[in-house]
Amino acid sequence: MPAVGHPPVLRHRRRDGRRHLARVGEPDFATPWRITEAGIYALEHGHTTYTSNAGLPRLRELICEDLATRYAARYDPGTECLITTGVSEGLDLVLRVLLNPGDEVIVPEPCYVAYEPCVAFAGGTPVRVPTRWEDGFAVDPDVVAAAITPRTKAILVGSPANPTGAVQPREALEGLVRLAEQHDLYLVSDEIYARLTYAGGHTCLGALPGARERTVLLGGFSKAHAMTGWRVGWVCAPAAVAELAVRVHQYTMLCAPHVSQLAAVEALSGPDDDVAAMVADYDRRRRVFVKGLRETGLDCPEPEGAFYAFPSIRSSGLDSETFAERLLHAEHVAVVPGSVFGPSGEGTCAAPTRPRCRCWRRRSCGSTGSWAPCARR
Repeated sequence: MPAVGHPPVLRHRRRDGRRHLARVGEPDFATPWRITEAGIYALEHGHTTYTSNAGLPRLRELICEDLATRYAARYDPGTECLITTGVSEGLDLVLRVLLNPGDEVIVPEPCYVAYEPCVAFAGGTPVRVPTRWEDGFAVDPDVVAAAITPRTKAILVGSPANPTGAVQPREALEGLVRLAEQHDLYLVSDEIYARLTYAGGHTCLGALPGARERTVLLGGFSKAHAMTGWRVGWVCAPAAVAELAVRVHQYTMLCAPHVSQLAAVEALSGPDDDVAAMVADYDRRRRVFVKGLRETGLDCPEPEGAFYAFPSIRSSGLDSETFAERLLHAEHVAVVPGSVFGPSGEGTCAAPTRPRCRCWRRRSCGSTGSWAPCARR
């Protein structure tokens, strides 16, 4: 399996020792203090034990309440919700539960780099279906239908998406539900960026008519609450799937960290102002970032979700990998070639829409958020 990241970028970093203007897929905000303080309180009061395998009941209740309130997606916290060590573990668990050796999983691409390896680790076969830059990387149900075979077991989709920032239209998701009903398939929906949408509201796949009994929802706290290092995610699924996921989870991870679960309880039970402020800042920065890309001659739509831009670099006359390497060596700016995320990504590159200098939070260095290095470096 390929390493996470782009090998030429990693080699260049090791060789020259420079800090390049790029970040992995995580917020550049610290975890809101009220959440961090809840974690500190938990440590100080000895909440360092195991929890139940499925996770703290109160946290599962809050997750299910939040899904019902925001999206009208209804799950039983006692039998249909599992707390995982991040969404990555949730994805691994679900695929191991659903797949038999040789089962096929349809994966629209460009897609998050872990999707295909996780399918393979579970004994399945990932089947790529293309999406188009010109269509905003919307999934075409007709193209998906053409890829279905007797071995197809599931469709795996992420919306909002890493790395494209695409938010799947409701009509496209409804089309996937119809296909799943016609062919008796599961839908695995990675919705970790659900709170990070800008052009409209998020459509929860599990809330669509006909979807609930065949849909597995994946979510967590890493992105919206800036809690990547706390490692708390969740799976909501029909009871039979959730029960099997708990069985695998109890023998591989046992439970998510107790302290982190208590911090996540605070994230969902306290005020939501901090999330709103971060989303507003991401929204502002994506518009500034895309404007700057367009001014350099790169065509780039405004991402509707997440915090990535996916500009076309075809006007450069270079393929994605050559463009990324030249930009790295000439300007010390690291982007990821779009081809890393699937064949449909060729002719593009992926870049975070939040290239801050290290002291941006204090607003003390005069950085404008451009690709120019901070004067303090």
